[in-house]
Amino acid sequence: MDTDTRAPRGELSIRTLAMPADTNPAGDIFGGWLLSQMDIAGGLVASGRAGGRTATIAVEAMKFHLPVFVGDVLCCYGEIIKLGTTSIGVRVEAWVLRRNSGDRVLVTEGVFTYVAIDENRRPRPVEAVA
Repeated sequence: MDTDTRAPRGELSIRTLAMPADTNPAGDIFGGWLLSQMDIAGGLVASGRAGGRTATIAVEAMKFHLPVFVGDVLCCYGEIIKLGTTSIGVRVEAWVLRRNSGDRVLVTEGVFTYVAIDENRRPRPVEAVA
């Protein structure tokens, strides 16, 4: 996939700048950094829906389409795709605004699963939407 002309799916959860400290030995942004930003974004969506604390229990269906470069603005969008008794599935799309061109491109997407947890870190029911 070279470009994706559609709009991002879901709500903007986080936006951050890719910095030199986030690079791998080849000089591109390290995939682990990108994955962690996506997990943070998905966690914000999940905890908002759960009405409290959540924990990541699975990451699946990750697709890395394009690299992220130093100076790109990373924008992560999250969309709830599955709701269980205690779990929430969130599709997270990572888009960047390219530093020099301003183009918006989809770089990575994946599905993250979170479980709502209580003060003892035990699963709890996801709160109903009022």
